[in-house]
Amino acid sequence: MAKKARLLPAYLVVGADELKRKSAIARLKGYLDEGLAAFNLDEISPTADTDPVAIISSLNTMPVGDSPRIVIIEPADKLPKPVSEAIVGYLKDPNPACTLLLSATTLAKSTRLYKAVAKVGPKAVIDCTPATRRDLPSYVQKLARSHGLSMDQDAARALVDRVGESTTMLDTQLRTLSALKGGQGQVTLADVEADVARVAEVKPWEFLDRLSERDVQRSLELYALLRGSSQVGLLTLVTIRIRELICARALDARGEGGGVAQALGKQGWQVRNHVRWARGFAPGELERDLAACASCERALKGSADSGSAFLSLIATICGA
Repeated sequence: MAKKARLLPAYLVVGADELKRKSAIARLKGYLDEGLAAFNLDEISPTADTDPVAIISSLNTMPVGDSPRIVIIEPADKLPKPVSEAIVGYLKDPNPACTLLLSATTLAKSTRLYKAVAKVGPKAVIDCTPATRRDLPSYVQKLARSHGLSMDQDAARALVDRVGESTTMLDTQLRTLSALKGGQGQVTLADVEADVARVAEVKPWEFLDRLSERDVQRSLELYALLRGSSQVGLLTLVTIRIRELICARALDARGEGGGVAQALGKQGWQVRNHVRWARGFAPGELERDLAACASCERALKGSADSGSAFLSLIATICGA
């Protein structure tokens, strides 16, 4: 947005993506004359004792100099009802020289406050819904470019695996990587593994996905990080995944690969790679792997070394 663009009387930035909300707030603050910010910026963190009269008084205050007045309320989803209702009333005839920004992690569209802001204009509500886990690597690649970096999907995915889904933490880590790279350059998978500490808990499905790709090295790394999990429970998930891939392969052979989600009773995004993964197994291999799961189960419940049994299963599935 150009700084001379006309601001609306109110905005609502809503969603769990903290980085998006912070970016929206930073863009709005960019409209302030820095020398007059102390007079024209009011940032309010509401409490149960917040006075609605004081809030409305701040909103109706005229700016000093040739600069807009900006009032930021965060978190807006914690506003006491009297304050929320006062703002709803204010937005019926807002101060044209002041812009109110409400920042909320969540605020239902059915609330009077949400509806009041939405009526201000078609761009008054700024959606800060976080990217889904499957879309995060692409989001990280875009975020990396803003720091002068380039990353391939493997490096971006590894960063998400190690840092987690917090966009603020991902951005912070990219800033660090950018500093290490002198402000520009390619971030490789090796860079992520060498310079980024794992702070996010490994999810079993991450292991299942790498196993389905037959990536033996990554599967072993993730299995090592899942050692605290129940091996019997993990084996159950592996067995279910192999059965899903057998189903996907059968449907694909009949030219019905698009029906995997319906056949398995899952959402499309949950099985979007199943056909591709199934094609990576030669005829008979998935059935062999299912039998290997049964053998591993007997070993886990018997006297055999459970660790060796699971490692052998991983090697069998990955074709190592």
